[in-house]
Amino acid sequence: MLGGKPLPLPVWDRQAGKLFREFMDDHPATYDTRPRRSPTQWLQSRRTYDWLVAAYQNSRWSAREIDPFVSKHRIDLSEFKPVKYRSFAEFFDREFLPGGRRFPAAPEQMGAFSEARYFAWSKLEADQKFPVKGHSLRAARILGSDKRAQRYVGGPVILARLAPVYYHHNHYPDDGVTLDSDSIGGPLWTVNWHALQHQEDILFRNHRHINILQTRHFGQLAFVEVGAMSVGRIKQVHSLDTPFSRGNEKSVFKFGGSAIVVFGEPGRWRPSDDLIENTKKNTETLVRLGDIIASST
Repeated sequence: MLGGKPLPLPVWDRQAGKLFREFMDDHPATYDTRPRRSPTQWLQSRRTYDWLVAAYQNSRWSAREIDPFVSKHRIDLSEFKPVKYRSFAEFFDREFLPGGRRFPAAPEQMGAFSEARYFAWSKLEADQKFPVKGHSLRAARILGSDKRAQRYVGGPVILARLAPVYYHHNHYPDDGVTLDSDSIGGPLWTVNWHALQHQEDILFRNHRHINILQTRHFGQLAFVEVGAMSVGRIKQVHSLDTPFSRGNEKSVFKFGGSAIVVFGEPGRWRPSDDLIENTKKNTETLVRLGDIIASST
């Protein structure tokens, strides 16, 4: 951080085939080393603050923010359904045109469940380090128990960060059923990359939804949706007691940036090589919804 301003985040745009640097709008206090000592940041991490933000973003007054946001982030609205948005929250929940994104037809290929920035690891060892201040990314801490995590030790892991400027609906990567679900309460700290570097336990403390999915081609997946500052509302769109198909919408994050962590069983699938190589460089990979992110083994 220079002059009190955040450093840019390196992101590899897979589709464009080039590296760009993303500057976050967050104030440094949202991810510095001592945010919990700040009364302001403590308040903003509470769910009450999240509800207040939601009330404003759902009001008609918030609609004035849409045009400046679209212009600033160069959002191509032609990709989305033509809708007159009555609030910023409605704009944030925008949906792609039918056929605007497609999932792989080949059964052995896993499509991106979110339009997001991705990190990936082919094998999660007990002592493997997650590039967050050398902290270990243990499934037991994110999933809430050793028993639930036991199946995934030694398996692949994918971490996707959804930036506020992108589509915030999440989709199922394959056909299957939900075996188990859980919701673990907690605060709502921001999950941008600088925050993960300075508060290595964010993914273990933030409010999160956990779904255990039995898929047709990739075995059992632990699919964890992590809330973030101003994103306490994770709405499950698909009924958890109903079978799902590849590409079906699963859930939607309500306003802000969020993260998803997916754990797989050992030997069932492997993340794409470019995701793994970029992760080794501490560089996120921007992937479009449905693009290939892994293959079954």
